[in-house]
Amino acid sequence: MEISGHPISLAQLNALANGNERIELTDESRERIRRSRAVVEEILEQGQVIYGISTGFGKLSDVKIEPNALRQLQLNLVRSHSCGVGKPLAIPEVRAMIFLRANVLALGFSGVRVEVVNLLCQMLNRRVYPVIPEKGSVGASGDLAPLAHLALALIGEGESFFENERLASADALARAGLNPIVLEAKDGLALLNGTQAMHGVGGLALFRAKRLARVADVAGAMTLEGLMGTPRAFDPRIQKVRPHPGQIAVAEHMRALVRQSEIRESHRANDPRVQDAYSIRCIPQVHGAARDALGYVEKILEIESAGATDNPLVFPESGDVISGGNFHGAPLALALDFAAIALTDLMSISERRIERIVNPDLSYGLPAFLARKPGLQSGMMIAQVAAASLLNEAKVLAHPASIDNVPTSGGKEDHVSMGMTSAIKLRSIVEDAENLLAIELLAAAEALEHRRPLKGGIGVERAYATVRKYAEPLLEDRALAPDIAAIASAIRAGEFDSEHEEL
Repeated sequence: MEISGHPISLAQLNALANGNERIELTDESRERIRRSRAVVEEILEQGQVIYGISTGFGKLSDVKIEPNALRQLQLNLVRSHSCGVGKPLAIPEVRAMIFLRANVLALGFSGVRVEVVNLLCQMLNRRVYPVIPEKGSVGASGDLAPLAHLALALIGEGESFFENERLASADALARAGLNPIVLEAKDGLALLNGTQAMHGVGGLALFRAKRLARVADVAGAMTLEGLMGTPRAFDPRIQKVRPHPGQIAVAEHMRALVRQSEIRESHRANDPRVQDAYSIRCIPQVHGAARDALGYVEKILEIESAGATDNPLVFPESGDVISGGNFHGAPLALALDFAAIALTDLMSISERRIERIVNPDLSYGLPAFLARKPGLQSGMMIAQVAAASLLNEAKVLAHPASIDNVPTSGGKEDHVSMGMTSAIKLRSIVEDAENLLAIELLAAAEALEHRRPLKGGIGVERAYATVRKYAEPLLEDRALAPDIAAIASAIRAGEFDSEHEEL
């Protein structure tokens, strides 16, 4: 995959992060990087005082650094900022970080040497993955601590993963046939200023969240059939007079999923119910709003993938070097918090559908808790309890991190984004949502067992068959934890995607 400074789609980011594709700088990118570096070299020759090139950092930006100490300045920057704590980021998240960082440096506004960007690419290509603790960033001057740990590996310090082994970065580089780099003026700062940690973690979580938004439709359609509901609320005329794109798309998806349903035909003429509960009837409105929210967040991340987030920025055309705030994580922090809220609402409506399936007062003739012998058996009683627990956790995590502010760096960085926290929380909510929707799929599949020999719609039956690949009908009580885990894994693997794509 070429590193060109062009926008990176969510699908490209996910494919690169979870695959083995190589990355390489384009010739145009190399030339842009060299032009911006030439400006830095000229500044050094002239002895100009420019932030981050010949001064200290943050609160210490007023301290001028002598020419013979500029290398040490960059080395000290990387070492001192490597203050991350917590468990390491997953390998796909690190791959995403490297990919994104190389791409923004390829824009040619950072003044970094091309050798530095080349080494980033080669580390990814030869599978040297720095150990990057997930906590320690406030998203102020970008993700300083996580990116410092990335930079630390480039100079042969810290730790890295190589061939499934965690070892000293110097050893990992050597075994991969790579040499550590000596940082020159501006190199270290160019590696640290940016939002690529929150972007990498949040972007991969968003990819999973967008998949969940579609799986929620599948689960909702199965539940509708299990409850012998009506698809009348999905009529295109209803959507047309309130034309939100997500609502229209979800209603169309739902109509396709329940097409040719024998269950629907069995009670079309004599159903005493006028309308279903909101958790069924309002699926287009709620799922659609979540889709639109996630789509907005995706656009923000795509813009960010080709945005120069360094400070100061180098403009080769004029030779100007300008300090600004492009490193600030607010655009991503707010967006990722929005995604967390949207996904939590999807979980909320799914949990209400689960309750309707297992509650004999609401399930239109289904046995209590879907047990074959209610009382002797508890069926899916506690599966709904587990769903409630997952939803509770998501609600807590959905509290926005971006509304908090803790000034840092002696008051110089007096407003921070907390965007990395937003990204990590979103990742956790995604995992909760995968498990909660797995519970709805299991419960809905079990409800369909009690409607046999009638069959659901085409898409519903396909999803039912996928569920049954991993979980047998609940003829008697058994531990459901393995079933939930297996269906959640199938969701992550995209096994329910075809339920809508081929309808």
